[in-house]
Amino acid sequence: MRIRELRVAPWALWAWIGASLVGCKDDEPPPEEPEELGQGDPCDPNAEPGEANDPTEGDGDDGPATCAPGLACEPVDGGTDDFVCGLAVEIRGLVTDAADGEPIEGALVAALNESGEPVTDVATTDSCGGYVLPVSVRRTPDGDFAQTPKWTLFVTAQDYLPFPQGIRPALPIDIADAVPNPDGPATTGGTDTDTDGETHTSDVIDNAATRVALIHLPANEAVGSVVSGSVAGEGVAGMLVVAEDAGGRAPYGIVDAGGHYTLFNVPDGLSTIRGYRRGVEVEAQSVMTSGTAVEDVDLPVISTNDDDLATVSGSLNIVNAPGGSQTSVVLVPTSVYNDLLERGPVPVGLRVPDPPQAPDVTGQFAFVGVPSGSYKVLVAFENDSLVRDPDEGIAGTAILEIAVAPGEDLELQDGFKVTEALAVFGPGADAPEAVDSMPMLSWADDSSEDGYELRVFDALGTLVWETELPGVSGSDSVDVPYAGDPLLPGMYYQFRSISFRDQPSGERLYISRTEDLRGVFVTGEAAPVEDCDPEGSGADSTGGDTTGD
Repeated sequence: MRIRELRVAPWALWAWIGASLVGCKDDEPPPEEPEELGQGDPCDPNAEPGEANDPTEGDGDDGPATCAPGLACEPVDGGTDDFVCGLAVEIRGLVTDAADGEPIEGALVAALNESGEPVTDVATTDSCGGYVLPVSVRRTPDGDFAQTPKWTLFVTAQDYLPFPQGIRPALPIDIADAVPNPDGPATTGGTDTDTDGETHTSDVIDNAATRVALIHLPANEAVGSVVSGSVAGEGVAGMLVVAEDAGGRAPYGIVDAGGHYTLFNVPDGLSTIRGYRRGVEVEAQSVMTSGTAVEDVDLPVISTNDDDLATVSGSLNIVNAPGGSQTSVVLVPTSVYNDLLERGPVPVGLRVPDPPQAPDVTGQFAFVGVPSGSYKVLVAFENDSLVRDPDEGIAGTAILEIAVAPGEDLELQDGFKVTEALAVFGPGADAPEAVDSMPMLSWADDSSEDGYELRVFDALGTLVWETELPGVSGSDSVDVPYAGDPLLPGMYYQFRSISFRDQPSGERLYISRTEDLRGVFVTGEAAPVEDCDPEGSGADSTGGDTTGD
């Protein structure tokens, strides 16, 4: 019998082998869905969703399980290193133009804790001005909130004043205002349940405190470059970074939780980039700008040892004030201090006592770990019913400017004089207040005065109206209608009143004044535009680094 030779074309052989392999693959069981942990389950904060239980990772190790959608792996309160799954929390909001309500795309938003330190990286607003900031909250072992934190926002954008700034404070964002996500349970990978079959809806905070209307810079300042960089190391988050020496308003920003910073509106020309934060000395950098973005302007850390940084100490004396009065002292870099508003941003840690503690200074005070630079020393700066004594004829009433060198032990020679403030009745007795175009300005009468000097400033630090009026008798309040130029829509204003006596010599003796942070009002702040669709904008509304690092 003759055996026939079987010949097979090469392409047919490879087709048969490929079909066999496909058939074998079809016979394999599908990979397991990643295990997802439920609320109260211990978790690994470094586990990445989608990688857990993935058999293709190579070594047969399925990896740690991750928290189910709607949950976050959060630290357990009590000083342990444990983590547990609990409902995720995020801050949502809008950034718009205060004058017309138009959304601001590309604004940078970070959440700060009550000490003024950022607890998030920056989020970048989308084309509708929207942003989302996930925030962390310490938990009980079963995943519930163990704390009741509050946050504030820090927002910057090209052509706009930073927020908060000048006379305008940031409103607190309270975890008590969190509500279930209106979008419903989160889903990833086609599943929305944990191993127990439960779904979880994250918490969202979205209210008036999360919506920020920025004030546009004057036309001659709404130009300039963007400078960005980073500061490497522990304990640098929240550092105030300033572009100095270029003239005009010094742009500033903060280092976020990831160590990055971005400065908008840096004037063209040569600037010096400096950083201010208690306990950290960094090396300043020079940068030349000409209307373009300048990246990687990193600030090397020189020292984090308090012995290498300065100590500033001094004293104050509280007179003619309610019994038991206590106050605070802050340092403000001279470059960001506004002479007319008599204020500026306070770097993290350069307040006595440490925030968020209530004012407690009654005499001696000391700052430890002060980085080198030039500062204004401000006493009784906060709302504590006290003010720096306005009597210019005695020592200790001027705003002091100091130069601090590395490692210096600087003792201020003259003690500051502090006295009782004139109470503000309105507008803005406790917080910024919406008013009509011609508000009535009202404050407590100083019973021993001959008259008052009244001034109104806007948020840009411009004096918009001033007047002088005689003393008041037979009334507990002084009520004066605003009579300056029409108030601009979306602009914030503050009134300040100073009481005085006229001396026989012809000199004027100032007695007291309203507090530094009260008497703030706004008119006509525009509501955000409606029916905005962010789809296709390409902006990152869930956070991210815009510095290019």
